Amino acid sequence: MLNQYETVFIATPVLSESQMKEAVAKYLDLIKENEGELVYEEDWGLRKLAYPIQKKTTGFYHLIEFKSEPAFIEKLETQYKRDERIIRFQTVSMDRHAIAYAEHRRAKRASATQQTNVEE
Repeated sequence: MLNQYETVFIATPVLSESQMKEAVAKYLDLIKENEGELVYEEDWGLRKLAYPIQKKTTGFYHLIEFKSEPAFIEKLETQYKRDERIIRFQTVSMDRHAIAYAEHRRAKRASATQQTNVEE
């Protein structure tokens, strides 16, 4: 049975844009290789951290929503720990209320994007 998860990771701010895309692609591929199903992904960009991590005050945030077997989460988090580009991560299992909220948030974001495109 596939459960739905949401993972957010923070990559070090010293990465170039291509290095950041490469890091994201690595984790998307890892999910797909392990029979996971990608639901949604969102790049939050460079943001200020609440407190310094490894003497860094900013980081690149990225969110990935996916479905997979529960056993895969340990493998994913092991990869995060081994990757020197990732300074923090969190993966949570989503219940039906969290899934509904995420779908509502995506729809709201999509309609805001459409309105912006129409105004231009």
